[in-house]
Amino acid sequence: MLEKLPPGVLLARGVARALAGHGFVSIEEFAPTQGLRVDVMGLGPKGEFWVIECKSGRADFRADNKWHHYLPWCDRFFWAVDSDFPQDVLPEEGGIFVADAYDAEILRMAPQTSLAPARRKVLTRKFATHAARRLHALRDPEARLSV
Repeated sequence: MLEKLPPGVLLARGVARALAGHGFVSIEEFAPTQGLRVDVMGLGPKGEFWVIECKSGRADFRADNKWHHYLPWCDRFFWAVDSDFPQDVLPEEGGIFVADAYDAEILRMAPQTSLAPARRKVLTRKFATHAARRLHALRDPEARLSV
């Protein structure tokens, strides 16, 4: 079953498992603001937000021209790649996870920044609302949820 999933989805799965091991909860395909969609957003035990962009190959990385817009929406920014990815092409502004479908490991810790308190509050509320809607949709797929 896993072999039928796109490589980026498998990377996100491994990253989500690794984040859970660090005490984080996560959401895949999360929009912190209109016009942006991150692959994985993690919320840590101290309220910190990590954004992780999953790249399945060099072409996928080169096609991504929005990643720098994610930096104001997190405390740390990471790339998630597989073990064959050429890591030397990844910008220093981000940390590096090496991942597969089953787990991930942080190879380079991302530089830390701090979200403004007002932005953190809005992002925390949006994260919680999004997670609750996803859970509700899983429990009751026929429900009509307002967006």
